[in-house]
Amino acid sequence: MKLEIPYGTGKVSAELPEGRAVEFVLPRAQPAAEDPAAAVMAAVYKPLGDVKPPRAGQRVAIAINDRTRPVPHEHLLPPVLGGMRHAGVRDEDVLFIIATGAHPQMGPEEYRAILPEDVLESYRVVCHDAADEAKLRHLGETARGSPVFINSDYMAADYRVVIGNIEAHQFQGFSGGVKSAAIGLAGAETINHNHAMMSHPMAKLGIYEENPARQDVEEIGRMIGIDFAVNAILSPEKRIIKALAGDPEAIMQRGIPEVRRIAQAPVAAPFDLMIASPGGHPKDINIYQSQKGLAHAASVTKTGGSLILCAACPGGSGSADYESWMMQPGIRSHQDVLDKFAGEEFLVGRHKAFQIARDAARVHTTLVSELDGDFVRELLLEPGADLQSAIDCALAELPREARIGVMPAANATMPVLDAR
Repeated sequence: MKLEIPYGTGKVSAELPEGRAVEFVLPRAQPAAEDPAAAVMAAVYKPLGDVKPPRAGQRVAIAINDRTRPVPHEHLLPPVLGGMRHAGVRDEDVLFIIATGAHPQMGPEEYRAILPEDVLESYRVVCHDAADEAKLRHLGETARGSPVFINSDYMAADYRVVIGNIEAHQFQGFSGGVKSAAIGLAGAETINHNHAMMSHPMAKLGIYEENPARQDVEEIGRMIGIDFAVNAILSPEKRIIKALAGDPEAIMQRGIPEVRRIAQAPVAAPFDLMIASPGGHPKDINIYQSQKGLAHAASVTKTGGSLILCAACPGGSGSADYESWMMQPGIRSHQDVLDKFAGEEFLVGRHKAFQIARDAARVHTTLVSELDGDFVRELLLEPGADLQSAIDCALAELPREARIGVMPAANATMPVLDAR
């Protein structure tokens, strides 16, 4: 059978031998909104929770995701901006802040990759820098001890908006709601303390109420004081299924059951071979983002099994700190990574080394990408020349009755093993 899965802005294909049983692990098919603009308009003008619109004379700050998130700004922003103009808010009083969190900065020449041209022509846009302490305001500490430093331009606004998607997240449980501001506009110290909670047993994919990392994010959001949120739930093809607007916590309470319903995929038993894609661009823009697909796919792959991750990674590793940390002389195996990481202070960037090693130490992992093979080996992954050769090599070691799984949209899929 011919296999085609997302890879960068296109697809990559291979042939699987006839007679091999293959199981696709996919989000539940769900029709996209016929008129996404109308769906967003309806959500914005009938918001969830107790929210108030901005007023004339107020300064408004809008947190938006960077290029690593497929947020459909072309549909989400017009109703929000139209509503502000109707309320008397001047365009010059609206500031867009790109919520990069700990991701690499975006220069002004890159803003067109995420924002429509008419927005760039009418509004001011800046990029957050988590390391610039002069541009952060200290708000105190959360109950879990996270020091809260947030972008000072965002805090200086009279009315704060956040735009994003609700989707599964490997240790926050779910993205969405306040997260784009609480983490995306936070200082490095805040992000490090929050993300260090990823080792907690309840900081898992699909867990929300009992998840300390996510509930810490919710508390940060309350400390910031976010007035309005607009979130989309997307299909694997990155089309809007549902739009939600209003109070951030109300959005999460309404959106999470919907994401669970769509994204959860039952799996009878772990697979001997898993072939996965994060879901194409921008989910596979770099290793930093593609790792999420690896984590989801590895969760239903047998210990000692094989996993082929197809991720273009045109942006390289996605983290200079992750790269430099992996190139240290003492790191020669996944166990070296796990041991060294456990003995050091938690820092975002190198945490990707830990997350990858945690799965690759248990499952033989091949990366099919645009990256140089020697560079991939330095990151302790096996480079695959192409998908076909990677599959052929893996199948040569497996019996005919081996279980083969395929996850074409791994980042957006929540695989659930049958407990029986």
